[in-house]
Amino acid sequence: MGLFLIVVGSFFAWRMWLSYEKAQITRKWSQVPCRIVSSRIVSERPTPHSDAAHRVEVRYEYEVNGVKHSSTRIRQVEAAPTLHFDDAVQKQQQYPTGSTQTCWVNPAAPDEAVLQHGSRAALYSIWFPLLFVLGGFGMLRGALKRAGQ
Repeated sequence: MGLFLIVVGSFFAWRMWLSYEKAQITRKWSQVPCRIVSSRIVSERPTPHSDAAHRVEVRYEYEVNGVKHSSTRIRQVEAAPTLHFDDAVQKQQQYPTGSTQTCWVNPAAPDEAVLQHGSRAALYSIWFPLLFVLGGFGMLRGALKRAGQ
């Protein structure tokens, strides 16, 4: 059981670390002014009898080294659609059509840009799966101690 806790806890801690690293990537990208070309809410029903799910669709343009580019990415990893229309409206209002915003552009691939950085919350929560790793080692230590008696 202790070995199982070590493996599972290590796996989840590793996944959280990867999530944190992915959120860090865009913080190293170049900050560039951009113009919101369009901003709208798209509502879809995944099944005929389900509630509508809402997502914000944004298109923006920016310039890098004299070359114009466009993107639709708000974040590197897009959020899932929400069932709460008010939440979608609130998010859309952050990016009104015609407004000037700041986007972060990958200097190695200028076609890649985002309007928001990802959350670093995974790093602040990584302690939780590490508790399972620690508990697993404690269980193994106790089993080895009993076996040695």
